[in-house]
Amino acid sequence: MPFPRSSGVLLHPTSFPSRFGIGDLGLAAYRFIDFLRESSQQYWQVLPLGPTGFGNSPYSSFSAMAGNPLLISPEKLQEQGLLADEDYAHLPAFPTEKVDFDLVVQTKLPLLKKACENFKANATPLEKTEFDGFCDSKAYWLDDFSLFMALKEVHGGISWYLWEPKFAKREPEAIDQARRDLTNEIFYHKFVQFEFFRQWSQIKTYANMSGIQIIGDIPIYVAHDSADVWSNPHSFCLDEETGEAALMAGVPPDYFSATGQLWGNPVYNWKQLQDQDFKWWIGRFEAMLDYIDVIRIDHFRGFETYWAVKKGEQTAVHGEWIKAPGEQLFEAIKQQLGKLPVMAEDLGDITPEVEALRDKFEFPGMKILQFAFNSDAANPFLPFNYERNFIVYTGTHDNDTTLGWFNQASDYEKQRVLLYLGCISPEGIHWDFIRLALSSVANQAIFPLQDILGLDTQARMNFPSIAAGNWGWRYQADALTKELSDRLKDLTTLYGRSPQQK
Repeated sequence: MPFPRSSGVLLHPTSFPSRFGIGDLGLAAYRFIDFLRESSQQYWQVLPLGPTGFGNSPYSSFSAMAGNPLLISPEKLQEQGLLADEDYAHLPAFPTEKVDFDLVVQTKLPLLKKACENFKANATPLEKTEFDGFCDSKAYWLDDFSLFMALKEVHGGISWYLWEPKFAKREPEAIDQARRDLTNEIFYHKFVQFEFFRQWSQIKTYANMSGIQIIGDIPIYVAHDSADVWSNPHSFCLDEETGEAALMAGVPPDYFSATGQLWGNPVYNWKQLQDQDFKWWIGRFEAMLDYIDVIRIDHFRGFETYWAVKKGEQTAVHGEWIKAPGEQLFEAIKQQLGKLPVMAEDLGDITPEVEALRDKFEFPGMKILQFAFNSDAANPFLPFNYERNFIVYTGTHDNDTTLGWFNQASDYEKQRVLLYLGCISPEGIHWDFIRLALSSVANQAIFPLQDILGLDTQARMNFPSIAAGNWGWRYQADALTKELSDRLKDLTTLYGRSPQQK
């Protein structure tokens, strides 16, 4: 669906300042929403909010439905009487500009377990009723997820397809016994999800009351080592004996990589999903729309045709394109949930068929300014080539910051930027790009907070070609100044994107 002319900021919650080593859903989140409102922004875009595994990537989660326990605010738990000052009186010296994920896990998970025990012992009748209601309403994914996490701990954290076969293959008697044996562990994981969604719901309510809508990211694929694949194995292309991915997702060789990208996620068994009237996918969208306002679909082209690579391949070279039932899927979701508030990440090797699928459902696509200056006037990322139903970004979480990108750009690109802009303003290239995005005809303009702050490559969120060391950037508590807010508000108003100009 087309969206009104507006703008917003891309920032993952892990990037908030906090004394617990990682951004969380405490006071800094509310202050950030205040900054958005005072800057006349209307959108806050986040990355996937699920519990992360190896590498800490939000795009590789143990569940497509669950929330990340590390985002829970201990201070909010203290307000509920579940923790006390002495529980975190001796916090380690966390770095302030990066997340030390290992240290955060060592520190926060014991706090969550203590809060859980206190909840068990002291919850009021009303709190118990709320907890039971949450568990009942989310049972369609929460029951499997909480058991999955409990079993994962029993097996030392290894992937589910390496567990004892009776658990890996979900033999009914073994699963029933596990539910009985792991009652406490299952309760803990349900409690953590209860608290995550309670805190997130408060954040979303505050954002919406402030005129801010939240854009959430939904990766097309789910992690192989996830509750989703373990509990729905027939919905994925798996080796029936080993549980390994029989067909793996990725993209073929292109200009950027001679061997393509082999992601390792199992691709979907689309026939099985279609035979079930896409029930799993409808549930996934419904779960997302419970806690965000707009869905951005990552790797949208995979809903039209997807690249599949057979088990055993070490690169993505020897794969094949397979047709996906994207049109039927989105029709089914539309019938169940109404007109979809969806944005399509349509970057990369996009065919006319992918564009037709996007346009049939009026999903806005994406334009990236950093991609606009490496060729000629026909470049589709140049603003004068845009249509209205698009979102323009200065860059995304996968790009360098605008300042970092410009510093490392080729002489050709720098020359074209200078010619296009006329000159670089005294405020710097990052503000020039923000201005360029805001002034375009694209209905929406989104920029990472790093670009508003004018930060270089050190503040980059992700290097897609590097497996470790990503996702950790954090901003400082004093970064969101009135000067920045006023500057962003003035430009937003100048280019007709203020909420008061609707």
